[in-house]
Amino acid sequence: MSMPEPHLDAAAIARYREEGYLSPLRVMEEAAMAALLAQLDALTAQRAGRMVPSQNVKAHLLVPFLWDLVHHPAILGPVADLLGPDLLCWGAGFFDKRPGTPQHVPWHQDATYWGLSSPEAITAWVAFTPSQVGNGCMRVSPGTHHTVLAHADTGDNTAMLPGRETVEVAVDEASAVDIVLRPGEMSLHDVLLVHGSRPNGSALRRCGFAIRYIPGHVTTTGGLRGSATLVRGRDHGGFEREQPPEAPFHPEALRRYQQVIRQWMRIVMPRMGGGSAAR
Repeated sequence: MSMPEPHLDAAAIARYREEGYLSPLRVMEEAAMAALLAQLDALTAQRAGRMVPSQNVKAHLLVPFLWDLVHHPAILGPVADLLGPDLLCWGAGFFDKRPGTPQHVPWHQDATYWGLSSPEAITAWVAFTPSQVGNGCMRVSPGTHHTVLAHADTGDNTAMLPGRETVEVAVDEASAVDIVLRPGEMSLHDVLLVHGSRPNGSALRRCGFAIRYIPGHVTTTGGLRGSATLVRGRDHGGFEREQPPEAPFHPEALRRYQQVIRQWMRIVMPRMGGGSAAR
């Protein structure tokens, strides 16, 4: 029997609309998440020791347990309350900060280069490890999701973003909120909410999986047709339908993935000025 989807109450929905985020929300117990982290580490140990950047854009198309995770009812229920019953997963990838490393995320809005027909989207940030102030948890600037802001390339290769981008406005650091999560918890934030994170200066790894959801009626712009994974409800036909992986990094899944990413790059990269793929 499948688990019922949890739902947000009216107060939580109103808070999200006002502040642009919700946190923490429980997806699974810590022991269950520890098992997924062990699977991830076993898979990546056989490869580059991590999800390589080119495979970290839509990682759920290559790893079955990640495909299952983007369909998890404890994630989809709250997201559907905010975006509607028809949901697509546009992308999903890891932000994995190892202890004592300089990688960080500048203040930015998620949708800057996505090429979507409207900025209607939510990022579900799922904690695989503890996410704390000391190891560089995500920080958000509440209420900044009502305006599309200009971004610029920082030129900083330690920035964990495809375009190394940051907003071209000052962010009020004093009002920023630290999103502290335990393994198996998630936060939700609006695609236009300004957020970022500091380097991991601790001895504790910080690993999270960022899943990008869009409502079914959203499409791409510029005349190019992208691809997405239908995770709930009805397919509106705006995207090519993505398929589940047969096994971890299965040859057929890898072949399809290369086609998907080539098209993704045609849509996204011109908006970045030709920057590199996701880090």
